[in-house]
Amino acid sequence: MAESGQQGAPDPGKAADLAEFIVLLGELRIWAGQPSYRVLAKRVGPLLRPARTVSPFTVVDAFKVARRRLDLDLVVGIVRALGLGEDEVDRWRKACVRVHACAKTGGPTGALRQLPADLATFTGRSTELEALLAAAVRPRADNAAATVVISAIEGMAGVGKTQLALHAAHRLVRDGRYQDVQLYVNLRGFDPESPPIDPAAVLDSFLRHLEVPAQQIPDGLDERAAMFRDRINGKSALIILDNAADEQQVRPLVPSSPSCLVLITSRRSLIELDDAVVTQLDVFDQGDAVSLLTRIVGAERVAAEPEAAEAVVEACGYLPLAVALVAARLRSRPSWSLAYLMSRLRKHGVDAVGTQPLQDVFDLSYGGLDSRTQRLFRLLALHPGQDFTAPAAAALAELGEAESELLLEYLQDEHLVQQQTPGRYALHDLLHAYASGLAQQEHDEERNAVERVLSWYLASVDAAAQQIMPARYTLPLELPPMAAVPAGFDGSAEAMAWCDQEYANLLAAAERAAGIPGSDLAWRLATSMSMYLLLRCHLQETLHVHELGLESALAGRHLAGEAWVRSNLGICLAALGRPESAAPQLTRALEVRRELGDVSGEAATLSNLARVLVESGELEAGLDCSMQALAAAGRAGDRKREGTALNSVAICLWELKRPLEALDYLHRKLAMHREDRDAIGLGLALHNIAEFHETLQQYDEALQVLREAQHIASASGDLHAEAGALFGIARCLSATGQHQAARPDLERALAVFEKLKAPELPDARELLTRITELTDDEE
Repeated sequence: MAESGQQGAPDPGKAADLAEFIVLLGELRIWAGQPSYRVLAKRVGPLLRPARTVSPFTVVDAFKVARRRLDLDLVVGIVRALGLGEDEVDRWRKACVRVHACAKTGGPTGALRQLPADLATFTGRSTELEALLAAAVRPRADNAAATVVISAIEGMAGVGKTQLALHAAHRLVRDGRYQDVQLYVNLRGFDPESPPIDPAAVLDSFLRHLEVPAQQIPDGLDERAAMFRDRINGKSALIILDNAADEQQVRPLVPSSPSCLVLITSRRSLIELDDAVVTQLDVFDQGDAVSLLTRIVGAERVAAEPEAAEAVVEACGYLPLAVALVAARLRSRPSWSLAYLMSRLRKHGVDAVGTQPLQDVFDLSYGGLDSRTQRLFRLLALHPGQDFTAPAAAALAELGEAESELLLEYLQDEHLVQQQTPGRYALHDLLHAYASGLAQQEHDEERNAVERVLSWYLASVDAAAQQIMPARYTLPLELPPMAAVPAGFDGSAEAMAWCDQEYANLLAAAERAAGIPGSDLAWRLATSMSMYLLLRCHLQETLHVHELGLESALAGRHLAGEAWVRSNLGICLAALGRPESAAPQLTRALEVRRELGDVSGEAATLSNLARVLVESGELEAGLDCSMQALAAAGRAGDRKREGTALNSVAICLWELKRPLEALDYLHRKLAMHREDRDAIGLGLALHNIAEFHETLQQYDEALQVLREAQHIASASGDLHAEAGALFGIARCLSATGQHQAARPDLERALAVFEKLKAPELPDARELLTRITELTDDEE
């Protein structure tokens, strides 16, 4: 926090990119007392120049982390409306301009500051908080081994473990500690609908956020854990492992470096974690419970009825979650007295008010909602994933997105949903169980809602796949009309970003779809997700969802679905280094394509089978398959499949030591992509041609092709492809003795490789060392 900043307000200067800036803007809203979006919109309008009416939806959009740009005037208006002085407003303005400039140049990669927002209503826990902070900064004894600090917060559901961990984390970060990395994960250790999160999946996510390229992440849990310990070693890192099931789940996620702090929350005692500092969290005492009630409803109302306030918190069993829910209900009903609230709590005729506080409190909160909000709350328990967005909730409840957003905001005001990051909502475990019980009373509504939200995810991920790879082979979706509009995307980068955000939900959707008898959703989801999963190297997950999809297609006797799924299974198994398992899947897919008379699909499957045969060393068989694929694509008049087949033929000929013929087929592919103006295909063709020329030591020809490839990659904003072309240019120049001329291109490529942690990095460094030695010798 800069010295000029207002006390406790987040510092916009810490934002490394636009997403972090938006997260800090959300934290500023919390710091200012978390005014609702409706209230904020009313404040912002008169502050704009010219003054105008601002919709709450416009303000909501400004807090969505997935946004690619923000309106600067709106941001300045929001910051002013949140109570900052003009000096601070100017700092936020400059930070907003800076992160937008960063976004235009590619910006940093990874998400290294993941702390959910602190709660403005955090109350009490002073003893436990000071103990946590002291453990985090306490110096080690001289004779003690330097190890990572682990603090475990244990206690019952709803007692405030997560809020304490987050508050402590924010305090430490504001004090200048753990500035390098802050990672957060909800391990879902006690989710009634799904098993705890696999630590291998958590490590996959952590490593990607630490900028490890997907293809370098190993498959095994132990290997991933070792890589995580290596990549985070020496970093000043804070890791929150929230809602842990047991020691086995968290142990692989704990680094070994003494520069790290791990905060763990769990309902169980984690006695097997060596050296962990354990904080046992109980319910509030009466004073803290009344303080929380006061923070939410206001001091005047509590002071007017102190005895009723004490009775209310006693009826809540002094459980923080229950007190917050009751307080939210009272805040939204200014005409209610605390005594009247107490009578409502007793409406079930419970003799001893404290015997079932949660059921009474939940009933009170739920009963105060209008019917549409009640319905949405019930249906939220049916969402397949860990959290959800307003569009996904709209799909569940057959609402428009705008209405869904307003209802979710109302539920958040009532403390019935949580919004840990802007735009993404979640139910507390206890409320999830309560809502699930309500939903189960409406069986028809339950099944229809699940199918609606799964269909929405299918339509959205299919739209993403069309942007990610327009040339892919597709099937009609055949989905029913939906009230909620599926996600739409402006280009492949936006589509990939959405898939990254919804990754866990997409996997959960595939799992849930597999459990619906007679539904096509499982295999359709698998096929629509395949392009994203494969490009992100989520190979084990690709395998799993397609195995589920194959069971669905076979059970429904959907031949086209079977062919689709088996083709993707073959590609995935080949990528996993299992060509012997891939070939039977592709062979059966080919049989089905031919049975259906699907000539274009036959061409695609033959090209994939050819690739597997080449990897198995069956080169002549691979060439035969490739030529069959080329012929089938020609019969179908499918130029996309024809381009794939030409590339497959070229690879086979190259492996058969027939390079000139291979180049001829690549040039045919290049000409086709030029004619079709297919930038992606053109770039890939140029890359392959240049690689072939370089291998043949035809450096002048390779340089000509590489410079065109660099120009195309630069125009499309593909940093990695542009760096790859520059690296190729440097190799060719160096190979012809032009070492000084190679250095600028190599240094540009190396800078990008280092930023992306690309697999080419070691080779590029080695070439720079060799060029440096050679030029030093020349001098």
